[in-house]
Amino acid sequence: MGIQERKERERERRRQQIMVAAKRVFSVKGFTKATMEDIAKEAELSPGTLYLYFKNKDELYASLSLRILQYLLIRLEHVNAEPDQTPEQMIESLKEAMYDVYEFDPLILVNMFHLQSSEALKNLTPELLSEIRELSRNSLNTMAKIFEEGISRGTFIEKKPLTFSNIIWAMFSGIVLWEESKRILNEGSDSLKETLEIAFDIFAEGIKKNERG
Repeated sequence: MGIQERKERERERRRQQIMVAAKRVFSVKGFTKATMEDIAKEAELSPGTLYLYFKNKDELYASLSLRILQYLLIRLEHVNAEPDQTPEQMIESLKEAMYDVYEFDPLILVNMFHLQSSEALKNLTPELLSEIRELSRNSLNTMAKIFEEGISRGTFIEKKPLTFSNIIWAMFSGIVLWEESKRILNEGSDSLKETLEIAFDIFAEGIKKNERG
């Protein structure tokens, strides 16, 4: 192993060390109250060292969100790869995939939605922002293939498949954030799956082609 390769491995190891520490701190204090100093202490590093890897807290949190987006893309690809599915079954598989994404890391997912709807995106490096955009774009396009298949079979109404993908993503993020707010206010808990079931059922019925004509 060459010197340069060892340096790259060490840099990635240290980067992962910081991200693990950050997740622990965010879990305890929340994104808003957590500081880079808290994360540095948890990682047993100096604050200055953190800034060698992440220029600010927003960038550190956004980097954690990449794992969610990567997992989302993998699950969507699995849905498309399942053989001999009807369009209705593909929607059912899509619903299960979205819930799996939530269960993969609820805390990071919730805060990713907050991050994406805030001014914090402006604080990211162009490279990280580009990676987030690319993963998001690929996921939406992969999801759109589900609807393309349903449209081509005459099951779904003839609208832009990518529009359906955007609606699903907006619906999913809205449900996740609403259920999280209810949990914080002690007005309900563990009802996300049930809400998601109903939302997908309504959506699936709404995009079915009217066969009466």
